[in-house]
Amino acid sequence: MTVEAHKETLEFKAEVSQVLDLVISSLYSNKEIFLRELISNASDAAEKLRFESLTDEQLLEDDPSLRVRVLVDTDAGTITVSDNGIGINRQEMIDTIGSIASSGTRQFAEALRAAQGAAEQGDADKGEAAGEELIGQFGVGFYSSFIVADKVTVISRRAGLTSEHGVRWQSDGRGSYTLETVEKPGRGTDVILHLKEDEQEFLEPWRLRTIIGKFSDHIAMPVEMEKEDFETDTDKEGEDQEKEAKAPEFEQVNKGTALWMRNKADISEDEYKAFYKHISHDFDEPLAWAHNRVEGTNEYTALLYLPKRAPWDLWDRDQKHGVKLYVKRVFIMDEADKLMPHWLRFVKGVVDSDDLPLNVSREILQHNRKIDTIRGANVKRVLSLLESMARDEPEKYQTFWDEFGRVLKEGPAEDFQNRERIGGLLRFATTASEGSAQTVSLDTYIERMKDGQKDIYYITADSHAAAAHSPHLEVFKKKGVEVLLLSDRVDEWLVSHLHEYQGKHLQSVTKGKLDLGELADQEDKDKTEQAEKEHEDLLKRLKDSLGEQVSEVRASTRLVDSPACIVVGEHDMSANLARVLKAVGQDAPDMKPTLEVNLDHPLVKRLEAESDQTKFNDLGMILFDQAQLAEGGQLDDPAAFVGRLNKLMMSMFMRGG
Repeated sequence: MTVEAHKETLEFKAEVSQVLDLVISSLYSNKEIFLRELISNASDAAEKLRFESLTDEQLLEDDPSLRVRVLVDTDAGTITVSDNGIGINRQEMIDTIGSIASSGTRQFAEALRAAQGAAEQGDADKGEAAGEELIGQFGVGFYSSFIVADKVTVISRRAGLTSEHGVRWQSDGRGSYTLETVEKPGRGTDVILHLKEDEQEFLEPWRLRTIIGKFSDHIAMPVEMEKEDFETDTDKEGEDQEKEAKAPEFEQVNKGTALWMRNKADISEDEYKAFYKHISHDFDEPLAWAHNRVEGTNEYTALLYLPKRAPWDLWDRDQKHGVKLYVKRVFIMDEADKLMPHWLRFVKGVVDSDDLPLNVSREILQHNRKIDTIRGANVKRVLSLLESMARDEPEKYQTFWDEFGRVLKEGPAEDFQNRERIGGLLRFATTASEGSAQTVSLDTYIERMKDGQKDIYYITADSHAAAAHSPHLEVFKKKGVEVLLLSDRVDEWLVSHLHEYQGKHLQSVTKGKLDLGELADQEDKDKTEQAEKEHEDLLKRLKDSLGEQVSEVRASTRLVDSPACIVVGEHDMSANLARVLKAVGQDAPDMKPTLEVNLDHPLVKRLEAESDQTKFNDLGMILFDQAQLAEGGQLDDPAAFVGRLNKLMMSMFMRGG
């Protein structure tokens, strides 16, 4: 059976050609990484075939020995990276090679332009480093081929399809590519680089062997090159015709042993770093790693890494995250999310089990006691790594926190067992660190608590500025009591599950009737109680004026400088969380807030003295609306608020005239 050759020219998806130019210019001074990326991709393809062949041996055809080969054709000026792995079909070729980070191309282009801008402004090292980092984050390592090649050809056939279902992709990276159906006897993928005139150095076999030794020694898959003949030119001349008739002989040029199975003492830092770049496709070095061999009833090896930078898809809930799973050195699956909880989705690495079956599936992983044990141990290992870093290398931990802190905040809600340990790793801005980038741990907060302070106080808002300038903080600032300033969306989720830490209750300063306990002066308490009695008529009159918009109007113990603030019940949803839910299209309960007023404030005194009920109502609504705005809320009727404010201003001007 033959398939009609089908050739077409297709345009790259939007902005891809522009991104290619940026990739080439960003990595030009580190050109040799193209080989690392292509070998890494080829190794992954071979590993995937090994896994699929466990349930379908026919996929191996008559070629069961998986490998990667690097071939040089001096006459043609080409380098070929070839594998006999899983291969790809025509549609997969369009979906993967015809697009760059399909959902993030625009982000990638903008980020790379920023990196280029840094280089143009004289910070070349920063620009180059940022370029490499971004390319790793967006998973576009294949396109580094165009650094050294002016044309790239990819020929592939997916395992399980017959030879006439091969497909050839070819492009000069300028905006379009051709796709053609071709005959390909062997399965797998050949990536052929047609080198530029000024990149002929890569045709030297010793140069390629050096690069492979530098970047790909740790790869478990054999990387082969043609055996070199070191005979003299005279000897070669007499054997040319005989050699042409012989099939080339290949030899393995990398160590080809699974790095994670080697003794830790025999692995250098550079080897650990190179292996991280291989499994993560990240161009940056890892921040830290942990390598452990567990023996006993459940035997496995784990090599886990903490990245230095967050990947672009960290917040994509649909994106798979997790570590690579091997069973007895056989690759089983990428992104085995059951081995690492979602709140640690930034962790990269390998877990190799001696006890799991080779035909393990995602469904089996979901209900396997051994997997639960490995997962639990992985979490503890990562927590220990972070705790050591936070204790011994605070600057490095700050780097981690800046990138992944918001993800770590998901932990207390998802992992009750480790909630206290996760709490110790959290960092927060506070009223004591206002105006600086400094963050503090809960342990540090507790050490700085005032004598008699029983609770850890916090406030949530939709921005740092809104939190820092909230009227709810006035009495705390007056008494020098530190308050955590929480402004990430995830913070509401965090405090709804992290109710206490080290025996200290976390208390919102915007909920319930404020009770400062021993921090409050008895004189202040007596004064407030007396004021409530003296101004009982004002509070009732204001409640009647506002009607169903509030549940209560009462004298405030929170306020010092502001006239009023909004407070919700102790067990009610915070106003900020209600706004967050509504912003993402979810329902939030309708809550009637309490309005607290500062009876010593001139505006409140002016309100109390107003005998005209219409003016009283207008002033009362302005007070209520201002309190909502100060909390970051939105008014139901902004035009009415503006109208009342204008009326008030006009009356003042008229009296002044």
